[in-house]
Amino acid sequence: MADWGPVVIATVLFVLLTPGLLFQIPGRNRVVEFGNMQTSGASILVHSVIFFGLITIFLIAITVHIYLADFLYPVSSVSCCFYLFLVSTFLFFFKVFLFVL
Repeated sequence: MADWGPVVIATVLFVLLTPGLLFQIPGRNRVVEFGNMQTSGASILVHSVIFFGLITIFLIAITVHIYLADFLYPVSSVSCCFYLFLVSTFLFFFKVFLFVL
């Protein structure tokens, strides 16, 4: 059985901690802004540190595990983690590219 805990936790945290989606620290006008759909270099750095801290807590300290039957998902968890890494890297550089424009 495959352990899908890291994949699910990393995906959910990546989406929820996208700067400007739910909140942004630091905001453009205030310390915390909610739902402004904007980002900055400082907020990307702060949200990356928050993401690293939460992923460390969930995966190393608490050790979240989600087991599903292998026949339901023929793709291995290693390749899913690799695809998640590629997508998150693409989205990060896309956000940086939009910030530069």
